[in-house]
Amino acid sequence: MNRFIGVSAAALLAMSATATAQENEAATDETKVEQTIIVTASRTTLPPSALPNTIQIISDEELSLQAQLTGSAVDVVSTLVPSFSPTREKLSGAGESLRGRKPLYLIDGVPQSNPLRDGSREGHTIDPFFIDRVEVIFGSNAIQGIGATGGVVNYVTAPAAKEGEGWTGKLMGQISASNDFQGDGYDYRAGALAGRDFGLLDVTLGIAKQKRGAFYSGDGRRIGVDGAQGELQDSESLSFFGKAGIDLGGARRLELMAQHFELEGDGDYVLVNGSRATNTPTTTVRGQQEGIIPTNKVLTSSLTYTDQDVLGGTLTGQLFYQDFEAIYGGGSFASFQDPRIAPVGTLFDQSANNSEKKGLRVSYEREMDAVPGLRVMGGLDVLNDKTYQELVLTGRNWVPETEFTSYAPFLQLNQALWGERIHLSAGLRHEIAKLKVNDYETLYSYGPQQVGGGEPEFEKTLINAGVTVEVIDGLTAYTSYAEGFTMADVGRILRGVETPGQDVDTFLNVEPVISDNTEIGLEWRRGPLSASAAYFWSKSELGSILVLRNDVFEVERRRTEIDGLELSGAWDTPLDGLRLSGGYAMLNGRTDTNNDNRVDTDLDGANISPDRVNLAADYSAGPYSVRVQTRSYLDRTFDGLAANTDFDGYTLADAFLRYSAGFGDITLSASNLFDKQYVTYDSQTVQPTSNTRFFAGRGRVIALAFEKKF
Repeated sequence: MNRFIGVSAAALLAMSATATAQENEAATDETKVEQTIIVTASRTTLPPSALPNTIQIISDEELSLQAQLTGSAVDVVSTLVPSFSPTREKLSGAGESLRGRKPLYLIDGVPQSNPLRDGSREGHTIDPFFIDRVEVIFGSNAIQGIGATGGVVNYVTAPAAKEGEGWTGKLMGQISASNDFQGDGYDYRAGALAGRDFGLLDVTLGIAKQKRGAFYSGDGRRIGVDGAQGELQDSESLSFFGKAGIDLGGARRLELMAQHFELEGDGDYVLVNGSRATNTPTTTVRGQQEGIIPTNKVLTSSLTYTDQDVLGGTLTGQLFYQDFEAIYGGGSFASFQDPRIAPVGTLFDQSANNSEKKGLRVSYEREMDAVPGLRVMGGLDVLNDKTYQELVLTGRNWVPETEFTSYAPFLQLNQALWGERIHLSAGLRHEIAKLKVNDYETLYSYGPQQVGGGEPEFEKTLINAGVTVEVIDGLTAYTSYAEGFTMADVGRILRGVETPGQDVDTFLNVEPVISDNTEIGLEWRRGPLSASAAYFWSKSELGSILVLRNDVFEVERRRTEIDGLELSGAWDTPLDGLRLSGGYAMLNGRTDTNNDNRVDTDLDGANISPDRVNLAADYSAGPYSVRVQTRSYLDRTFDGLAANTDFDGYTLADAFLRYSAGFGDITLSASNLFDKQYVTYDSQTVQPTSNTRFFAGRGRVIALAFEKKF
């Protein structure tokens, strides 16, 4: 069961320490066993009873099992988190959201998202084989600075080797096949990870490889390739991972993490248009794609220092670096044409998003002896992000280099009362940010225009507050308010300037997208039953949504309001080994289309996900375990939008059978167990007249996997 745990956005402004979450399990009729989980993304050492918000932990066991279905970490999150939208089943994650807004993706706290030019590729930056667990923090908050308007998805990498254990690690191999075992429909995965503590120094190293074949839908047809945005099918990925730590004595530690991920398409298939009139999705035939095949290439690294005994508190500092390149498919698009290079209509080109991030985070946390129950946290975050979008075949910049620099001091207080049954929290984070753009020229199709550079800046104070109350043993009530922020997609705005005489300082609105999250919830954790309920509402006075015009998405600043209900529950039944669980998410989203500061139209499928019900049953007996799960995406109509954007809904089921023995675990799994033929949520609700972007979902896939931990 996906466990929902209280975590306060109010307490999330401290730096990269740990928080704990507890699950009560029935050991006997009289005894309870308490299991502790470390939540690094919470950036505080406060216990869950003090933190009034919701997160979901996806454990190593859940991740390794679910990753057998797709080999993708973001698909695991989408499968197990009801408030997360269904993925597009492509390399692009455009339109994917958490609670109706964009989440911020992290690897060990290092940002992967690129809000300055959102190319929607941040979900595929690490192989799930190297992830120890996923921490999903719900709702707008300023935990990691820019980008977390919908929440945070933090991939926590494999832990360091422990002293005295000798060599530890794991091996993995897997083969998957489409339902009819088509020769080009096989997928392969393999990975190895090993580490050892040598005393002063510990080292962990790993490699992972994945080869995906063609994808087939439930009716046995090849699924169309997305040649422009990029594909997961017909692709290969290769990943390297390393972690080294030095124990400096006492409670001090220095740890270096680095991982490189590269996913590249093979380009062996070309698209054949479908027909919405006859309900025939797009397909593919053998052929060679033109140009450079779409690719994701990412380097992520961090150096973290921790001292848990500095004047009675914990000091943490982290330096990080991320280098990101995403290459998209090409075409003779109107925007790319330039008669100075080639006759209009003949110029083929393609773009690549490039982003380089550097940052520093320092925090200090301690209890104040002078005021019993008071804990103070404070620190400073620094971020520098350089981003541009290049047309790689002609060397032109579609989006000029844009440099974002921010300094953010923060302070957080938490007061425990009444024997720690009540916790009050409040804090603030002050963002001081500057955007720098040099003089540039737009592409010929926009004029070309000579645009003057500039250095617009802003300052914003983000506040948070919350309270938790342990009503009775096992029952906790909480409420919280927290603000998060991001930038509108500056790159889309800069590249599309068509008016002469513009300069960045005057035409570019850098006022951040401030989204708040107000939440109330109840949680029950005692005995064989666990349950939670949370209701939230969120608004942005000057939001940022994607609007489709002339087959190109543009950014509009509009007021948006979103609210939703989330329910979860799990029951360890009287039948030994049987556990039943489920989750439900309902989302409503509205926006202002006539600039009267009142919402009047539903958010469309590019900006909000459908309601969903997740159900699962787990049974274990001896070395055998079985899991059956379903996720039902409920049909949806969009008030104020065309009827052809309606969503029909669909239900998908998966099954797993695992045998655990001394030599390792063998798992047979089937995704889309009943071979359901369906059209994806994005294809049903976005660009509803396009026969090019009419993609079916993947049919039944059968996988056989082996994993050995040592």
